[in-house]
Parts: sequence; C-alpha cells; structure tokens
Amino acid sequence: MKPTDATLNTTILDSDWLRRLCLDSGADDVGFVEVERPSLADERPHVERAFPRTRTLISIVLRMNRDNVRSPARSVANSEFHHTGDEVNHVIRKIVAQLERKRIRVMSPPMAFPMEADRWMTERMWLVSHKPIAVAAGMGRMGIHRNVIHPRFGNFILLGTILLGAEVSEYSREIDYNPCLECKLCVAACPVGAISTDGAFNAAACLTHNYHEFMGGFSSWIETIADSRNGKDYRKRVNDSETVSMWQSLAYGPNYKAAYCLAVCPAGDDVIGPYLNSKKEFINEFLKPLQHKEENLYVIRGSDAETYAQKRYPHKSLRYTSSAPRPRNIKSFLLGLQISFQRQAAGDLKATYHFTFTGRETATATIEIDNGTIKVKEGLQGEPDLKVTTDTATWLGFLAKEKNLLWALLTRRIKLRGNPKWLAAFGRCFPS
Repeated sequence: MKPTDATLNTTILDSDWLRRLCLDSGADDVGFVEVERPSLADERPHVERAFPRTRTLISIVLRMNRDNVRSPARSVANSEFHHTGDEVNHVIRKIVAQLERKRIRVMSPPMAFPMEADRWMTERMWLVSHKPIAVAAGMGRMGIHRNVIHPRFGNFILLGTILLGAEVSEYSREIDYNPCLECKLCVAACPVGAISTDGAFNAAACLTHNYHEFMGGFSSWIETIADSRNGKDYRKRVNDSETVSMWQSLAYGPNYKAAYCLAVCPAGDDVIGPYLNSKKEFINEFLKPLQHKEENLYVIRGSDAETYAQKRYPHKSLRYTSSAPRPRNIKSFLLGLQISFQRQAAGDLKATYHFTFTGRETATATIEIDNGTIKVKEGLQGEPDLKVTTDTATWLGFLAKEKNLLWALLTRRIKLRGNPKWLAAFGRCFPS
C-alpha cells in the first residue's frame, strides 16, 4: 500500500513505491538494506554514529559514460568522474527532499568529498562506506580491482548512500555471482602495480599515484613549497606542468592520475560485447593506449611501485614523493601498517615484533611479517625477535620525521630488546 503523509512515520514503507521514487529522481539502479544485515556489522557503528535513527540503507547507482572514462586524456576522464559525482549528490538530495516533505527522517552523506577533515589520520574520514553497502544491496560485487561491478553497467558507475529512518517492506539481496571475469586487464593497466595477479592489492601504491593531488599528496606539495629556498629551487623539485596540474585540481576538483583499472574492465552485460567479439581488438583499443602513454608516475622511493614501474614502464617518468599520511594515534598507526606494507620489499623476511606504547596513549601490539604477508594483532603474542618499548609521542614524531631515531634511542624514549637489525628490516617494509 502506498504510504500517506499521516502514516509515514509509523508504517513500513512500500519498497516498490520507494524504488520508483528513487528511479524517477534520476537513479539508474537502487537497492535497500536493513541496517542489521550481518554482512554490514563492521559498518553499522559508523552508520549509527552518522544518523542514529537509521533503519534502512538506500544504495544508489548512477552510470558514467564509458568512453569518457576510457580516454587516455585525463581531462576527459576526470570531467566524467566529477560531473557524475555531482549528479549522484543531486539525485540523492532530490530523493531526500521528497522523503523529508513526507515527514520521513532521512540523511544523506556526501558521495565522496567533502569528508570530516578533523578526523585526518586519527580515524576514518568518511561517514559511510558506499561499496560494501552497494554489494549488500545487490548492486554488484567487488572485482579484483576493488571496485564494485554492476551486473549490467559494469564498473562504469558511481555510488551513493541514503540513511533512512524507516523500514521498508522488502529488502534487496546480494547477487549470487560475481561479474568480475578475472581477466587481469586491470592488472595489466595499472602503471604502479597496485593490483597483483594473485588478487593482492597494494593500497599505498594506488593512493600515492592515483590520488597524488588529493589530501596526502597536497600536504606533500605544500611541504615541498615550504622546504624550497626560492622559486628556482622549487622548480627543481616540481616542474611547471605539475604546478599547473595542482592548480587545476584546486580550481576544478582533484585529478585522478590513473583509474585505468576502471577504463579497461570489460565486465557487465552492457559492456562485455566488444570483449567477447574480439579480445585482441578490445586490448588494442582500450588497454594499449594507456600502457603506451608517456606520463608521470608518482612513487615512494624503495617501494614495490617503484620497482614495478621501472621494469614495466621505462618510458614513463618516475616522480618521487613522500608518504604524506602521518598517523597521529596508535590505532591509525597499526591500521596504516596493513595499508602501507610492501610485500616485495619485505622479501623473505620472517620476524615477530612486540610493540609496547607508553605515555599519553598506552597499547600493546604484535606484528608478524612472514614471506610477504603481515598480521597485526592486539596484545603481545608469541615469542618476538624484537621488543620495542616507546613513548607514544616520540614514536609518532619519529614516523612523521619530526623526531630523530638515534636521539630517541640515546635518550631511551625508544628502547629495543633484541638485535637492532630487525628494526632496520622492519623499516624496509614501509618505505616513506
């Protein structure tokens, strides 16, 4: 039954009515998920923190224009990302406005930016994670490139979420198959090796290059300006085209440097035809222009991305940048280890580390590195190769390159029990 204004706050909303409302407002697809869905258990506290009244999550999908995303010209691809992102926010706002006028409590987090900047490097900045919500709502499955692939539209989509303070009559279910072909074209397209053939993902490589002109890269650029003695010294560090590109990001929206994994993905009923007709022609038209493009690749010195890019793309220019994200508490430090870990740089290292943090923030943690894998555990577990006891402020200052390691060791603010070589080996796994 279609709800009336008088009953909307006490009734269960008709799912067909709500779906039609969303589609008529401009969404290309929509799904509904109850906030108690077990697969969203990790997301629920964040959702309820953002909007405690949430009973239902509405996942919105909007299509992008495929050939724009596929273009080697970043101006074309980035314009498509930004315009579609704005459209997602516009569609969501339209839906929210109609629901609110019917006296339904509802809230819409941004599709992407802006985020809660005061949380930078202390906790996650985004209110809700759109991807797991979209998967739960039947909008697709995650491919090995860590993007949601819609069964019809492929990965040429952007997502949005609405937090609804009411239940609906019927909830969506996850689709029962993964549209990802595991063709590995995304592996071949990524210029910094962020996606591995075995499905592993190097988030640090992706963040460093693709998001170079976003938050962390912007901080690094500002510090480069501050460290430069004069204009001539600055131009030695940052060439003119990079300066103009940063200005363009500030004026028109941040520029993604790659997102090639999206461009070459053939999955989805509306997308797969040309790939099935001729894989060779598909590769020649969409993959090779990206591989052959001469461009800057932003990497951290000593990282897996540097090694990969030097080997695979000698015609592309390597530009070295620092690891700008600097954790400001131990929780973000431990989480960041799993993101920034470089398994190739780690090599065959097999070691266990016990960390004890004292001072303004106390915690203990065990870090196990074993032949290219890392595990971070709470508490002190197992027999360590190295014990590190450190004042929290000193350790975080050392990571931010604000404190000198030798000074910290001499003043006993960082104390080691075991061979110091293990600390050097640890550092090689996290180049900055």
